[in-house]
Amino acid sequence: MNLKNTIIPFLSLILVFGISMSLLAKDNPAKKPIKVLMVGGGSSHDFDKWYKGADVATLERDGLAEVTYTDDPTTILQHLSDTDVLFLANNQPIADDATRKAIFAFAEAGKGLILAHPAIWYNWNDWPEYNKTMVSGGSRGHNKYGNFNVDLTEKHPVTKGLPAHFSLDDELYYFKVDTAGPGIEILANASNAETEPFPSIFIVKNPKAKIVGIALGHDAASHELEAYQTLIRNAVKWAAN
Repeated sequence: MNLKNTIIPFLSLILVFGISMSLLAKDNPAKKPIKVLMVGGGSSHDFDKWYKGADVATLERDGLAEVTYTDDPTTILQHLSDTDVLFLANNQPIADDATRKAIFAFAEAGKGLILAHPAIWYNWNDWPEYNKTMVSGGSRGHNKYGNFNVDLTEKHPVTKGLPAHFSLDDELYYFKVDTAGPGIEILANASNAETEPFPSIFIVKNPKAKIVGIALGHDAASHELEAYQTLIRNAVKWAAN
């Protein structure tokens, strides 16, 4: 056997393989985590346990997102410029006018927002533009905490992998659309035997921003549910693109 004739083709093969892998790496760069700013805090919910704890862990699983959590609205401005998706889960006031304007500018720039359970309530009488423009409505009431059904109404990347029908214990929000707002695309309705269907998962038809509304999320029954975890991961992925 001629050793030279064996080694040269082998070295050529290694060289070609190395070049191919290098080109493949350039065509498929490692995906960076989505930078999420989650804002919590307020009343009637355990924000530290279910948003700062459970939801942050859900979103950071497998490197999907890098989440900064704050329950201090005065810190929103310092993080917003480095944020891909703003995840509002608060019902405490965002009183600063500059921060309010920055959130609207964030949406105007075509960024993504997730409006979670506490943040789709009519929380702020002195900030009606929020519910009108960002939420296109809101809730002023809900059923007594208990079991209800969630039924998907159409296929969408936000609801990919969710069962067409599931039930859970939560607060069934009486979400009403503001006809003066941009409108919503309903992805799922919530109802039970005593209650008419109300929007539970929806897209706000903002002309620039990608906004997802999620009425679910009072406590463990939502945050530990696989369908809910899939939902918020899908929502962040969709809103970031």
